[in-house]
Amino acid sequence: MSDTKRRITPGDFNDARVLGLLREHLEGMHANSPAASVYALDLSGLQAPEIAFFCVWEDAQLLGCGALKQLDAANGELKSMRTASAHLRKGVGALMLEHLLELARSRGYRRVSLETGSGPAFEPALALYRRYGFVNGPAFGDYVASEFNQFLHLEL
Repeated sequence: MSDTKRRITPGDFNDARVLGLLREHLEGMHANSPAASVYALDLSGLQAPEIAFFCVWEDAQLLGCGALKQLDAANGELKSMRTASAHLRKGVGALMLEHLLELARSRGYRRVSLETGSGPAFEPALALYRRYGFVNGPAFGDYVASEFNQFLHLEL
């Protein structure tokens, strides 16, 4: 796939394809995480005013999604990063991550953080974040550290 055909648009919560990918994301988080460690946002959480939600498309195919949550004037959090199963390992996550980091920089954020899990299901995402300079660090916001979850931060 060529990036020239791909486009990133604000997420449309009335689009069945978007809703299906968000359902897949939540199901995956619940299948691979202890119940007390699932912090994935549901539909109403993604519609909060402090969330900017986007989708990656190629023609009419939904490739992935991701969101940036404003924590305060200087800090943001990555949320709901998901690549559709049929498009894994094709650069979709990197394209979305670059878009969200550029948005964070344009907003003047000094740091972007994220919470994620541990184990094989999370390794590809962790590798992506680390390639972009994210490093492990302390819990932030309302998160509670556990043996399962981990927190990554990128100083902008």
